Amino acid sequence: MKYYYFVLALLFSSFCSVYSQEITKRIYTTKKLKEVPVIDGVINEKAWDVVGWSSDFTQKTPDEGKPPTHQTKFKVMYDEKYLYIAIVALDDNPELIQQRLTRRDGFAGDRVNVIIDSYHDKRTAFVFTTTAAGVKGEEIATQNGDNWDDSWNPIWYTDANVNDKGWEAEMKIPFSQLRFGKAKEQIWGFNINRTIFRKQERSLWQRIPNSQSGFISEAGELHGLIDLKSQKQLEIQPFTVLKYDKYPAEAGNPFKTGKDFKINGGLDAKIGITNDLTLDLTINPDFGQVEADPGAIALDGFQIFFREQRPFFVENKNIFDYKFANGRDNLFYSRRIGRNPHRSANLQTGEFADEPANSTILGAAKFSGKTQNGWSIGVLESVTANEYAEIRQTDGDTREEIVEPLTNYFVARAQKDFNDRNSYVGGIFTATNRNLDGNFEELHKAAYTGGIDFRHNWNDRNYFIDGNIIASKVIGSKEAITATQQTLRHNFNRVDASHVNVDPDRTSLTGTGGRIEAGKSGGGNWRYNGGFIWRSPELELNDVGFLRQTDEMIQFSGIRYLWQEPKGIYRDIRANFNQFATYDFDGNFNRIQYELSGNVNWKNNWWTEVELGHKPRIFSNSFLQGGPRWRFSAENYFVLFFGSDRSKKMSFTLGYVGSAAKQNNFSFQRHVFRMNYQPFDALSVSLSTEFEKNPSKTQYVNQADYNTKTRYILGEIDNQSWSTTLRVNYSINPNMSIQFYGQPFIARGRYSNFNYVNNAVSKDLYSRVSWYNNNQILENNGNYNVDENIDGVTDYTFGKPDFSYVQFRTNLVARWEYIPGSELFFVWARGGARSGDPNNSLTRSFRNQILDKPLENTFLIKATYRFVR
Repeated sequence: MKYYYFVLALLFSSFCSVYSQEITKRIYTTKKLKEVPVIDGVINEKAWDVVGWSSDFTQKTPDEGKPPTHQTKFKVMYDEKYLYIAIVALDDNPELIQQRLTRRDGFAGDRVNVIIDSYHDKRTAFVFTTTAAGVKGEEIATQNGDNWDDSWNPIWYTDANVNDKGWEAEMKIPFSQLRFGKAKEQIWGFNINRTIFRKQERSLWQRIPNSQSGFISEAGELHGLIDLKSQKQLEIQPFTVLKYDKYPAEAGNPFKTGKDFKINGGLDAKIGITNDLTLDLTINPDFGQVEADPGAIALDGFQIFFREQRPFFVENKNIFDYKFANGRDNLFYSRRIGRNPHRSANLQTGEFADEPANSTILGAAKFSGKTQNGWSIGVLESVTANEYAEIRQTDGDTREEIVEPLTNYFVARAQKDFNDRNSYVGGIFTATNRNLDGNFEELHKAAYTGGIDFRHNWNDRNYFIDGNIIASKVIGSKEAITATQQTLRHNFNRVDASHVNVDPDRTSLTGTGGRIEAGKSGGGNWRYNGGFIWRSPELELNDVGFLRQTDEMIQFSGIRYLWQEPKGIYRDIRANFNQFATYDFDGNFNRIQYELSGNVNWKNNWWTEVELGHKPRIFSNSFLQGGPRWRFSAENYFVLFFGSDRSKKMSFTLGYVGSAAKQNNFSFQRHVFRMNYQPFDALSVSLSTEFEKNPSKTQYVNQADYNTKTRYILGEIDNQSWSTTLRVNYSINPNMSIQFYGQPFIARGRYSNFNYVNNAVSKDLYSRVSWYNNNQILENNGNYNVDENIDGVTDYTFGKPDFSYVQFRTNLVARWEYIPGSELFFVWARGGARSGDPNNSLTRSFRNQILDKPLENTFLIKATYRFVR
């Protein structure tokens, strides 16, 4: 209790304190050009003479506030359509400049980042990057620099050149790719960041102290942009795809002949409605060159989150984000659009089906942007088609069976800045509507969510309070709503719950959730925060959002101390202490956790991360899948990661995560090795491998009826998994590259020493469960027969839960951006996924199920052409 009083006293007393460091706001005044320079990376033309140089950069890291090892200078000028920037990065040792070739947005080697807040909202910026090798990159920085999105790919022009005084870069940025208002003289936020890669040193034109909260808000200013005219964006990008699949033929299956060939086409468009707001359209989008999802197995029964990789949904995704609580919870999860069908074909003996892997996106549109007066707006509309499985019947005729209904998805998001951009209020609304047409009684007919969020910063943005509140409603048949109540995330059928119960007559559910948090995010060396999160039992987001758990209230707090100035052997250090506790809406105290962690960046650019945690109380309402609340034994865990200097040709990371529970109830070990190697500028190789062991004496298996009771059956599991990801990138030049991606994933679980729940909330493991003896349980042809009372009659059975799963995915992609914005892709994808023998080792499973079996191959050619006005 004393700890809580201390945190509260520290929090509120510090809210009244004042910390500020006066930093002069720098201004660069540009002028209109008289001649147009050639963008070739060589700054030797008189065209640049209309403006002067600006310099005097200041280190950001490692020695914040001190002069950089090598200075940088720049010029900015403009005409009616373009902004022109020249940068000279001085260096006494030009032979040491790192000219690393990568694909676009590679961000490796020596580089400069031009940061333009053309909205001048002090929260959002467009970032243009050029490396010493001439590789371009772009990002949209939001949340005052807390979020950087590299999915944005505007059309612009750049080049770089290394000489005997360092290196130079030239940029030509169309005003159509920026967003700005209608003032006679534009005033934009402006900064330039330079990275000397071999020293891991960053320097800024506008100094921003490390103790200062915020990044975009602290930029300098660009003046002198007079009478700029709105350059409404218009881009149309049609594409064509040729696809050939080759795979093992299936005897007798007319849909699995061993090869398929398809021709597809579609259209993407970007239309500037105003200079602030853009409409993105896609018709029949293709995602053929997108990297495969990593392999994963979930034994807890909850859905696995996969990141979005499809370009249409990735670009500007920050505008639609609404992370309302913690973790992955979000009102909008774009992977729902175009998902795999909810149903599989209902086949009779001897029938075969051609089933769609994903729902077809007939079309989608995004209307998004930010206005000069502080409105951030995003509207997304998408329609997916009715999907049918084609079934070849035993008599040779064919029929169609619907497996996914026509569905409309709608998302609207808005935020408004005020109080000199120190505060905002926002909202979101989503709607999912399905045309069930008398079918699909198991699906929601409609689902709606809405939310309001806010944030207020004060005292030079060092202190904050933010939060949100959301509500959801799902509508459907009695069958659909009953099924929703019984999912693990709701668990209304839990036998010991007094506050929820399954109501089979309900046709809707309405729930709420939210978060409130306050703290100190800048100024001095101390940071702290505290807050509260809740998710009501009826909250449901998973029609177009992502939600793992409901019926939960979380109290959390944290405190951090920063050593921000290099001393002795370190560059900077962070030490953190965090705590959280959870409760359910029945008043049960389910969890308490304490965590102490630290991060050190050493003087030689190596780094170390360490974490210690203690969980004295762990209860789960969902572990027994409708059974009573379950108690896990108290747990302690330890995390250690360290790595070498990332600026070297070769760097590595080693990591270990380990945990152990009392009475050896369960444990967890994760071993991590990552390596990056760039033997020469054009070639880079990265390897990441992870091995996990997660044994447990009480892994949930099944449940069965016994003497008017329910037996919750558990088992001791030997659970192991191994995955390796290899990436190889060869860049012929900044616009042409060849990339290989490969990942084997193997997971295996073997069960033994089965037991059943005796007292689910007992602190002692041996009171919590009882083990079957050899006379009570017998394996028989893949099943276990249980004679619990040993009377010679089988009381109940359950299937053998052992598993082995192997997945192998590779992609070889050749990419050529033959003109800015237009690309050719040549793709070869190879892989497969199979179940194996759990008795085999991980390596033997991979050999037997992948190396010794024929795999699926896909060959794909995709061509795009971007028409720009």
